[in-house]
Amino acid sequence: MTSHVTDAGGGVRGEAVLIRRATARDARRLTRLIQRSSAYEGPYASMIAGYRVGPDYIETHQVFLAADAEGRLLGFYALVLVPAELDLMFVADHAQGLGIGRRLIEHMRSQARGAGLDSVRVVSHPPAEGFYRSVGARRTGTEMAHPPAVMWDRPELVIPVVV
Repeated sequence: MTSHVTDAGGGVRGEAVLIRRATARDARRLTRLIQRSSAYEGPYASMIAGYRVGPDYIETHQVFLAADAEGRLLGFYALVLVPAELDLMFVADHAQGLGIGRRLIEHMRSQARGAGLDSVRVVSHPPAEGFYRSVGARRTGTEMAHPPAVMWDRPELVIPVVV
């Protein structure tokens, strides 16, 4: 599924945003976006150290990316259908604040609805909890730390598919 999304303000710097299914060829780009994310600097760096999105992951799960008119990667998400979970979601640092995350969430909702889901679980990066709540997620609990990879507790939320 490919969709072109723009907002009343003209999209990203006046351009349309394309959301499309990721392919195995996108794996390195998605991995680079994660590795360069300023959201995982400092104490959070250990969580993504050595993390990679492989072609097999993309082929197994519902992975969609957002790109601008020139093909620059703006963000992506990965939806796991069983059990229903938003496994990954990243927006490139240069695209923060442009509505890309909201567009990806709406796209994810559409995909989840098409798969017959009524809600999607997300274990959030602690600083991202406010974003998820702003798109309608509600807190359901806390995922406890799992040292050494994850040294802190994380909020567990549910995103309703139909709003």
